[in-house]
Amino acid sequence: MTKAAAPRNYGFDILRVIACYMVIQAHAGEFYFIGNGGKITNTVDAYWVGWYNPICIISVPLFVMISGLFLFPITDVPAFFKKRFSRIVIPFVIWCVFYALYYYARGYADINTTLTNIINIPINYGAQIGHLWFVYMLLGIYLFAPILSPWIQTANRKSMELYLALWVVTLTIPYIHLIIPEVWGETFWNRTPMLYYFSGFLGYVVLANYIKRYHMEPRRWNYFAGAALMIIGYAITTYGFLYRLDTEKFINKLALTWGFETINVAMMTTGAFLMFKNIKIKNPDTPFIRLLLDIAGKSYGIYLAHILILNTVHSLLDHRFSSAAIKIPVMGVCAFVITFIVVKILSFLPKSKWLVG
Repeated sequence: MTKAAAPRNYGFDILRVIACYMVIQAHAGEFYFIGNGGKITNTVDAYWVGWYNPICIISVPLFVMISGLFLFPITDVPAFFKKRFSRIVIPFVIWCVFYALYYYARGYADINTTLTNIINIPINYGAQIGHLWFVYMLLGIYLFAPILSPWIQTANRKSMELYLALWVVTLTIPYIHLIIPEVWGETFWNRTPMLYYFSGFLGYVVLANYIKRYHMEPRRWNYFAGAALMIIGYAITTYGFLYRLDTEKFINKLALTWGFETINVAMMTTGAFLMFKNIKIKNPDTPFIRLLLDIAGKSYGIYLAHILILNTVHSLLDHRFSSAAIKIPVMGVCAFVITFIVVKILSFLPKSKWLVG
């Protein structure tokens, strides 16, 4: 007798769509505080970025948690890699080549640089399209997933909580470094200090599976705890950016509290995950839910393509509004809708899964 499939959790589909939009709005904000060479443009518009972007930062770790939730168990490793890598790698390579050719067509690169960029795709990008870093990170998690799978399936609650507790400690290291530059064995010749193996995006994967095993049933406290985590995390993230805006000159210093591996971003991510996992849809067979599921299913293609659309939207709308308070959400919504339409059209092409995932 086959085991009945678990009912679909539509909360994660909603969360995937929201995260997809937040990626685009976060990138829309970058026009208004990042100058040449990574220098900061400290203007009123940058102030608005400081209010808008902190909540959007959680988009990437949310994608990791949602993906990690459905990774395990892995019983057939070759089949796992074939399914995951074909869906991720082939569209990624195609878009990397496209962006390289796009740079050439726009005159941003000559033919030799373009060909070099394409050859370098296995190493890093096909052109300097920064959002593609996410794919390399995701592939790294997939490579490690078969090794992690047996532990995820058999670890008891205390073991998972120990891992997560040490992971939380690593999330404070960016702030510890403000006082103590090197901790727990860090030196310029040692890049793997004591808690190195508990750090990084893998913690979000473990956290998602911990919640899946022990806190998946809807509970009222999920909403209160989730809201509290989001409010506190947002306050830290926002304050850190706005406080440093007047003193820092470069993005890598200013965006300290925007780090995906900081305690405040993890708090917001966990809070959103806790709240949305409880959402129930009484009637999923409605036009709105079908549209939502369609967007969720095409979120990877939207992610790959959105920068091209966003740049065009920015050039068309930037001069039409005086303040980034309006520009950022308007550009975000327009780019999101147009990119979905473009990806939807591409999905009708033969073998479109190799293009949009």
